[in-house]
Amino acid sequence: MEKTTDFRYNTGATKVPWAAVGENYNASDLMEIIRFLMQGEGEEYEQACSAVYEQVKKLDAVSTPPGKLTTGEQVEAAEQACNEYLGTDSSTFVTNATSGFEIAYKYAGLKEGDEVIVPAITFVATMAYPLAVGAKLVFADVDPRTINMDPADVERKITPKTKMIVPVHIGGYPVDLDPIMALAKKHNILVLEDAAHAFGAMYKGRHVGTIGDFAAFSFHEVKNITSFGEGGIATTNIPGFGSEMKRARFLGLDFSAPIKNWLYNITPIPGKEKPYVALNYSPTESQGLGLKLQVARNEEIIAKRRAAAEYLNSRFAGNDAIIPQDLGGEDIKPTFHLYLLQIDPAKAGGDVQTLKRKLDEKGVTNIPHFGPLYRFKVVSDMGYDPNEIAKSCPVCEEVFYHRFTHLPLYGLSDGQLEYMADAVLEAVAEMQQGR
Repeated sequence: MEKTTDFRYNTGATKVPWAAVGENYNASDLMEIIRFLMQGEGEEYEQACSAVYEQVKKLDAVSTPPGKLTTGEQVEAAEQACNEYLGTDSSTFVTNATSGFEIAYKYAGLKEGDEVIVPAITFVATMAYPLAVGAKLVFADVDPRTINMDPADVERKITPKTKMIVPVHIGGYPVDLDPIMALAKKHNILVLEDAAHAFGAMYKGRHVGTIGDFAAFSFHEVKNITSFGEGGIATTNIPGFGSEMKRARFLGLDFSAPIKNWLYNITPIPGKEKPYVALNYSPTESQGLGLKLQVARNEEIIAKRRAAAEYLNSRFAGNDAIIPQDLGGEDIKPTFHLYLLQIDPAKAGGDVQTLKRKLDEKGVTNIPHFGPLYRFKVVSDMGYDPNEIAKSCPVCEEVFYHRFTHLPLYGLSDGQLEYMADAVLEAVAEMQQGR
C-alpha cells in the first residue's frame, strides 16, 4: 500500500483504487507546458519542439503520472529546504505571502478597535487584513536612507491599543529590528515581519524572517526566486505554533482525534487570546518542486544582484547629487531585490519626478516601490484623513515625491546595465545644467 499524504483519496494499491488526481496531464498537455516555459518562434524553434514532443510521447508510454498534484511530498521538501536555509523549523508553504500575514493577524485576534503599526511605504498586502476587519492602521514614518520603517517613529506611535507592529524589509534591505523587538517585548506587542522581498537577507547574523513572532516571504514571479509565479513561506517563533500553521494552511484538519467513522476532525487554531477558524491556503506540488529548485541557487542569485548593485554604485560615485543603494555590511546583508536610487534635489537641480521622466524618455524603467499607503482611496474611504496622516509622516512625503525611485537589477546584460548607469548620470547632468 502506498503512503497517503492526506485525506484527499489516493488509496494506493487496491483492486478498486480511488486516485487523488481526477484527470492527469498527458503528453500533449506537457508539451504545451514546455512551450509556455520555454517560449520562442521560427523554424529552428518549431523543429526543436517537434523533436522534444516525440521524446515526450515515448516517455509518456513508459511512465506513470504523479499520485498527487496538491500539497504533498514536494511541498514538504520545499519547506525542509527553506528550514535548512533559514535555520528554522517552522517553514509553512502557503499560496502567497498575504495568506501568511493573515495567519499571523488571525493568531493575534485582530479586531475592530485594535491598532496595527505599518510603514507608510509598502505594498498594499501589508495592510489588507487589518483594514478588512476594521482594525486601525497607524502609519509609521520611514527612514530617509533605507525607506524602511523608522523605529523611533514606531515608538512615538505606540498606544495601549497597539496589537501588532509590521516591519517591511523594502527591496530586501533589512529593517533595524533590534529596537522594534525591544519595543514589542516592553509593550507585549506581536511583531510580523513582512519579508516578501527578503528571502536570504541577514540581520546581525540571523536570517530576516526568523526574528519576529511571525514572518512571511513572497515567491511571486517578480521576486528573486519564485515557485512558478506565486507562493509564500510563513514562519513563526511562537512556541508550539509551528505545527499549528500547517493546520492553519488547510481548514484546521486534525488527524489526531478523528470523529466517529471518519478520517479526521476539524478543530480551531489556537490564537494569542482565543481560537480561530482556519481557511485554505494550500499550494501545489509543482510549486513545491519549483521553490525547492530555486532555493538551492538563491545565494548565487543574490551574489549576481549584489554585483550589479556594486557596479551601479561605482558608476554613481563621481556625482554627489546621486545617493546610491546602501550595500550593507557585516551586520546587514540585503537581497538586492530592488536598487534604491536617491538624489539630493538641491545638488541635482531638481527632484526625482524630473529624473523619473528623463529616465523614461531614455528607455530606463524605474518604479518607486511603493506609493504612500494612506493616499489610496481604499484607505480614505474607510474614514482615514490622508492629509492628516501625511503630516505625521513628513519623511515619507519628502522621499517619495522628491528623492527616490528604484532600478532593476536582474535579467540585464552587461550592456543594458552600462546603459542604465549612463542614462542616470546623463539625466542628472541635464538637470544640473537646467535642461
